[in-house]
Amino acid sequence: MADIQVKKTGEEPGAASLAVTVPPEHVREAEERATADYQRRARLPGFRRGKAPAAIVRKQFADDIRQQALQELIRESWGIALEQEKLKPIADPHIHNLKWETGGGAPVTFEFHVEVKPDIKLERLASFRLTRTVPKVTDEMVAAQLNELRGQRAPWLPVTGEKPKPRDLVQVTIATREGAQVKDPQPYQLVLGEGRAIPELEQRIMGLVPGETIDTIVRFPDDFAEEAKRGQTRDIRVTLHEVKRQQLAELDDAFAREVGDFDSLEALRRAVRDDLEKEAAREGDARVRGELIEQIVAANHVAAPRPLVERVLYAYAQAYSIPEERREQFATEFRPIAEAQVRRDLVLEAVVERHGLRATPEELDGRIRELAERRGVPVEQFRASLEKAKRLRDVERSLTEEKVFTFLLSQSTVESL
Repeated sequence: MADIQVKKTGEEPGAASLAVTVPPEHVREAEERATADYQRRARLPGFRRGKAPAAIVRKQFADDIRQQALQELIRESWGIALEQEKLKPIADPHIHNLKWETGGGAPVTFEFHVEVKPDIKLERLASFRLTRTVPKVTDEMVAAQLNELRGQRAPWLPVTGEKPKPRDLVQVTIATREGAQVKDPQPYQLVLGEGRAIPELEQRIMGLVPGETIDTIVRFPDDFAEEAKRGQTRDIRVTLHEVKRQQLAELDDAFAREVGDFDSLEALRRAVRDDLEKEAAREGDARVRGELIEQIVAANHVAAPRPLVERVLYAYAQAYSIPEERREQFATEFRPIAEAQVRRDLVLEAVVERHGLRATPEELDGRIRELAERRGVPVEQFRASLEKAKRLRDVERSLTEEKVFTFLLSQSTVESL
């Protein structure tokens, strides 16, 4: 019996293409197995379960049997491809150019297109010089954070008889005008100064008092996010319905107790400074890690394979819900970021494999226990929540990256400023 034939037809860094030919006898046997499976499970009028003739089952479930047989042939062919070509896929293959003639007697042919992990050689991983800079936390930064806390807890109170100011919450109706006609009025609620409306519109709103309406023309800025609207003008009608302003609490001991378990404003201020200093340290560490990766990439001439970059760009577009018509522009703008991400991932994965630095199950258990204790929840409950949210792998990846960077930084010189 002839074997399934797999032949590599194309290869580039990060991807491979393979042509597959499944001989007719393989196809026939797969169809017979699928038919027998449906024959065992089928319930057809006039026959007991599992007793319907094969010919009737084939006719009744022709499309389903064909699909099940095809899935079996694809699985078998993919197993042969993996073994024969020693592939390191990073995802399931895509199937292209499937040809399966009805009537039997002909082979099934198709192509596998698969993204693979490229082989990269890291000749130099050590003796780099790095600078770790941690910004100083100033009194002004602490004050700004305290004001942010005040804003988060401040109630919005109505303002009457006054024009709105920046940081006020307004409710407006905006309609388009075409000559004497007013069309498509839409209600909006926004905080002035947050950038949700174009500057000219905000200026018009701040010229009104609640209950007033104005007909005006506004122009979209030249750097507006939607390219088609840049520099365009709109004839609109704006009605201001309501203005609300936050009433900020006094910065005192009572406010500190309201925020959390602090007995005084000074205790809250110290906690805020401590949090800001920890965040500054994390940012300093992140910059050192980024600088290290850049130096490793440059020293080893690590490239970003196009198929892997396209994969990352697609994931970005999905995450940001980019509409189809904006995908090309989005890809152009984000390509450098995607390329840097691919190079980073390739370097880290190569180091993990070479030095055996992947997080162990015991280390993962320890990290989950640590995170659960911080949150004050039972370990098993926290693990279950991670599994449900599909974030368990993220914790494992984070732990692995920590081990990799600990190893890499120990091989280089880091100066602190």
